Amino acid sequence: MSTGSLNARRRERELDRLTGGERVDVIVVGGGVTGAGIALDAAARGLSVALVEARDLAFGTSRWSSKLVHGGLRYLAKGELGLAHESAVERGILMTRTAPHLTRAMPQLFPLYPGTSRAQQAVITTGLHAGDALRRAARTPSSVLPRPRPVPAAEALALSPGLAPGGLRGGLLAYDGALVDDARLVVSLARTAALLGARILTRVEAVSLTAEGVRVRDGSAEYDLHARQVINATGVWADTLTDSVQLRPSRGSHLVLAPGSVSIGATSVNVPVPGETNRFVFLLPQPDGRVYLGLTDEPLDGEVPPVPSVPESDVDFLLTVASSVLTRPLTREDVIGSFAGLRPLVAGSGGRSADLSRKHAVVTGTDGVLTVVGGKLTTYRRMAEDAVDAALVRAGLHAGPSRTARLPLLGAAPRNRLSLVDAPTRLIAKYGTEAPRVAALGQVEPEFAAPLFDGTEITAAEVVWAVRHEGALDAEDVLDRRTRLSLVPADAAAARPRVQDLVAKALAGLS
Repeated sequence: MSTGSLNARRRERELDRLTGGERVDVIVVGGGVTGAGIALDAAARGLSVALVEARDLAFGTSRWSSKLVHGGLRYLAKGELGLAHESAVERGILMTRTAPHLTRAMPQLFPLYPGTSRAQQAVITTGLHAGDALRRAARTPSSVLPRPRPVPAAEALALSPGLAPGGLRGGLLAYDGALVDDARLVVSLARTAALLGARILTRVEAVSLTAEGVRVRDGSAEYDLHARQVINATGVWADTLTDSVQLRPSRGSHLVLAPGSVSIGATSVNVPVPGETNRFVFLLPQPDGRVYLGLTDEPLDGEVPPVPSVPESDVDFLLTVASSVLTRPLTREDVIGSFAGLRPLVAGSGGRSADLSRKHAVVTGTDGVLTVVGGKLTTYRRMAEDAVDAALVRAGLHAGPSRTARLPLLGAAPRNRLSLVDAPTRLIAKYGTEAPRVAALGQVEPEFAAPLFDGTEITAAEVVWAVRHEGALDAEDVLDRRTRLSLVPADAAAARPRVQDLVAKALAGLS
C-alpha cells in the first residue's frame, strides 16, 4: 500500500526500480504545478506514472506566482470568454473540493480617485459583475466568494486605512481566490499522486526525451527510463527539450513589504496603471502581516535563468504606482524581499507579452513527445486532464476519464470540518487535517515545538515534517519551498544554521 510520504528513502527505492528497467505508462518531466497535476491525474486513473524533476518540487515558476486563484476577470476584458469561464470553474474546484485548506477568499478593493473616470468606473463595475456571473455559472457559492458591491469612501478607508483620503469618492469591492502558498499546493499535489502510486523523483534531470523514454542524470550517473508516453511539462524550459514549441516568457515581479509599511488591513488594493485600460498593480496582504506588491508583465529576452531576479526598473515602477493612492509613499526601505516568476507564454505574432493569451496547449512533437505549454496556475488541473487525455490517445493507453475534479488533496476537508481540527490555525492553513500530526512532533520532542528563531512562528517540527513527508532533501528545499523563509533573505539567514542541523538529523533518521 502506497503512502503519501515523500522522502529520501522512498526516492532511492523508486529510482532503483525505474533505472533497473521497469516501464511505466507515463513519465512526466517537470515538477511544477502542471507536472505534479499531470502525475496526479494519471495516477488517479490507475495509470503507472513517474515524475522526474531536475531540482525540487515547485523550483521554477510555480513558487513565484502572486498566490492568487484567479476567476478570469482579465480574460473577460480581452473577450476570451471561454478562458474566463474555465478559470472560474477551476477556481471553484480548487476552493471547494481540491484544496479548501490551502485557499481563502481575498477581498479586492478598487479605490476610485479623480484619475478614474466615470467611464472607467463603469467598465470596472461591469467587469466585476460579469465575473460574478461566471462565479455563479461555475457554482461557487457566495459563502465562499461574496458578491461584488460598491462601497462609500468611509468604508473604503475603514477597509484600507492607508489609502489617501483626498479625492477618494469610494471604491468597488470584489472577491477572488488566494493561496496560502503556491509551492505548498505543488507539494500537496505530488504527495497525493504518491499516495496513489506515482513515483516522484526530484534531483533527476532529463537530458533528452523521446516519445517512450527519458535519458536522465542523477548526480554523475546517467540512465534511460522507459514509458509508453512521455509528457514534457517543464514550463518556461519546455522548448529546451523539444523543438515542437516556441515560447516567449514574460516576467512578473513582486516585492515583499515589511509589516506595518502599508496599512491595508486584510483587503488587497488594486491600483490602475497610468495609461492602461485594464492593468493594475496590487497590494496583497498576507497572514503574517507582510504585503506582496506586484505585478509587472515584461518580456524576458535571452536565456531563461534558474532563478529570475527583479530588475531595479520593476522596483521603481511598482513602488511608484502603488504610492499613487497611499497616504504614505512607499520607499525602498520598506522592501524586505522580492521575487519574480516567468510565464511560459506561447509565442505569438508580436506585440507586448501582456497581450499574449494565457490559453494552454498540448502539442505533439514530431518525436511523439507531448508538451504542455501556456496556461495559468489556476487552470493547472484542466491542463493536466487535457495532457493525460492526449497521452491515452497517442499511446493507446486504457483508462477512464479524469477524476481530479472531485479528488481532495492530502489534508483537504470542507471548511466547516477544518474549523474543528484540533491544531493551531496557522498550521491548519498549511497542512489542513494533517496539522495535528505536525503539531504532535513538538509534543513528542519539545525542542521541535520551538520557533526556528525569534521573529518567526515556523517551528522545528515543520522542518522535520518536510524531510520525512514532503520530499525535502536539503536545507534549501526547506527554506526556499517548504517554509518560504527565503522570500525574506534576512529570515533565511537567521534560520539556516538550525534548519541545516535539523535536516541532517532527519535525513540520518531515514537511513
